[in-house]
Amino acid sequence: MNKTQVYPVKAFQDNYIWTIYNETHAVVVDPGESEPVFDFLRSKNLKLAAILITHHHFDHVSGIQRLVDHSNVPVYGPKNENIPLITHTLVEDDTVDLELLNLKYTILDIPGHTSGHIAYADNQNVFCGDTLFSCGCGRIFEGTPQQMFESIGKLASLPDSTKVYCTHEYTLSNIKFALALEPENPDLLEYEREVKLKVSKGQSSLPSTIGFEKIVNPFLRCADLAIASAAKKRTQKIHTNEVEIFSTIREWKNTF
Repeated sequence: MNKTQVYPVKAFQDNYIWTIYNETHAVVVDPGESEPVFDFLRSKNLKLAAILITHHHFDHVSGIQRLVDHSNVPVYGPKNENIPLITHTLVEDDTVDLELLNLKYTILDIPGHTSGHIAYADNQNVFCGDTLFSCGCGRIFEGTPQQMFESIGKLASLPDSTKVYCTHEYTLSNIKFALALEPENPDLLEYEREVKLKVSKGQSSLPSTIGFEKIVNPFLRCADLAIASAAKKRTQKIHTNEVEIFSTIREWKNTF
């Protein structure tokens, strides 16, 4: 059995096109650009096997056309979004069987950032686009706070060892915001030191894991007294449930 690896192909200013590959073939997730993908495939002498799309934003789909012009491969994506060139539409609990890499992903519906956003999960990894970031979560463009809260909660229900592959290198800025809520949190302070070191070496801070995000990510910790207290201080009102706390800190992050 060919062992697969995952590599962060860089695109735009801070995007990652996660590329899953073995000795002969590769699958790319959310190719916002095509040229960095072509460069990586050539460097490893790989053939493209498939394209996986999480949502419709341009920086996740703009590379599809050139890639399929070059390689006639299946393009998987959310059924509930209008994305040209998708050949296989997906909803909750559908599976994607990538035989050339001996991989099978289960689809999770995770609306909030966009109305039809999906994730691809197996027993080791989840590719979650712009929904759950390390120490953060995506902006809510088309959904509601309730939807986003439930979507990141669905991701948090995956096994703690699950590696989280999000699409942007936002970790340092997310930690900075988290520290605004909890300035003396030792886990956040240590994580900040670790990520600064990685970034200074030109390394990716990702992937994270579900278990680690439960420790450091404020958006997954809305039941914690420290996060509730920060939200109360921000709005000068008592929040009656976790969704209200989530909504307050998400709006706070929007202008941070």
